[in-house]
Amino acid sequence: MTPGATTDAPAGQPHRATAWPEARAAAVRAGASARAGRPPLGVPLARALGQVLAEPLLALTDLPPFDTSAMDGWAVAGPGPWTVREDGAVLAGQVSANLSAAGEAVRIATGARVPTGTTAVLRTEHSRTEDARPGGARPGGARPGDARPEDARPGSAPAGTEEAAVEEAAVEGAGTGRPLAGAADVLLHALRDVVPGQDIRPRGQECRSGDELLPAGTTVTPAVLGLAAAAGYDELPVPSRPRVEILVLGDELLTAGLPHEGLIRDALGPMLGPWLTALGADVLATRRIGDDAEELYAAVTGSPADLVVTTGGTAAGPVDHVHGVLDKAGATLLVDGVKVRPGHPMLLARLDAASAPGRPVRHVVGLPGNPLAAVSGLLTLAEPLLTALAGGTGPAASSPRRAAVQDEVQGHPYDTRLVPVVRRGGRAVPLRYNGPAMLRGIAAADGLAVVPPGGARSGQELDILDLPWPTDAGAVPAQGACFT
Repeated sequence: MTPGATTDAPAGQPHRATAWPEARAAAVRAGASARAGRPPLGVPLARALGQVLAEPLLALTDLPPFDTSAMDGWAVAGPGPWTVREDGAVLAGQVSANLSAAGEAVRIATGARVPTGTTAVLRTEHSRTEDARPGGARPGGARPGDARPEDARPGSAPAGTEEAAVEEAAVEGAGTGRPLAGAADVLLHALRDVVPGQDIRPRGQECRSGDELLPAGTTVTPAVLGLAAAAGYDELPVPSRPRVEILVLGDELLTAGLPHEGLIRDALGPMLGPWLTALGADVLATRRIGDDAEELYAAVTGSPADLVVTTGGTAAGPVDHVHGVLDKAGATLLVDGVKVRPGHPMLLARLDAASAPGRPVRHVVGLPGNPLAAVSGLLTLAEPLLTALAGGTGPAASSPRRAAVQDEVQGHPYDTRLVPVVRRGGRAVPLRYNGPAMLRGIAAADGLAVVPPGGARSGQELDILDLPWPTDAGAVPAQGACFT
């Protein structure tokens, strides 16, 4: 077995502390395993932004679903010149009669379905029309609907004559999509060579029905919403949000007022719910439970949540009941202690369905009671598990960002250390208030540096765990003494 690696064990048996990277990996595996049995949730497109795809996005139709015109112009059949049909323009959303023979043309708009028999689309600006009646008007403007004096040809119908009026009406109709006056007597000419298939988007050019457009785990962006709509989706399959219940343990905790007579304010209750929500969880409740093993057992085994997060009670003190409760519940310890400071008494356990008949496999993350130690446990175990359970994207699913630390950072001789930092000038600046019971440092931080055993020298690059909310990167806390 790799030194520091975990092995599943009943909660009542001794369990060796796990190295920090391996503890995070164990949490990811636990989340991914639990996700395998969870059906995806169908979410309307309007509510899917920012979520992740639970399944690959497969095209429900060819894109485009039929041959379409890429430009405003003329659908033409065969070589020119072409006789303009009398039935007006083909518009987007409409279906036209086929071009039945070579030498026919019909006006067409961008995005319109190309009539069967079309050889190419001739752009408006690359065409001209003429009255083809015997003795009638000769070629007129080079651009239908926008005749220009420089395009006039010698022999055009004199202004004011009946022939000129017919020619003008034909040209005007061609430019607006209205039926051409005497369209059957109008010839269309190309001003450039016409290549078969030009300016036609063929059916299936972008994808064929059934093609994988995006893999599972892709974040739904506005562009993804547009692609999904084009591909025929009304809703998207996304993972259901993991349900979490928080159990804050301890007789010594106050919910209001100033500390007094050995009682202290509960700092974790107000913090953990919003933090877990920012990680993508649906927080069902935050409950406060005294130092009572039976009450804790009932809360853990009776919770409807996918993940139960406890605070305190994970060590071996006289009122630390978490291990005993998990043992009684038949839980399997996946991680029992982590080689990290602060927060080494944290744990991760699996409650099998057998321990709660009728319910799926659930997990328990036991956080230490000290505030910064609890944050350490949250980022070490809860975040990776929730990220994997919710689809495998986010900070815990990818490699942490790296940054050079500005100052020397003292480390633990054998364990990883997590130290609050702020980014300044491209470097990570360690913050002084980083003791297990302190929140002043993390409140001013925009990340935690992962310091290896033995510490880090100034300028050494370290992994930085981001916090799950926007931060003012590069800002300096007002209390300058906060820096180490």
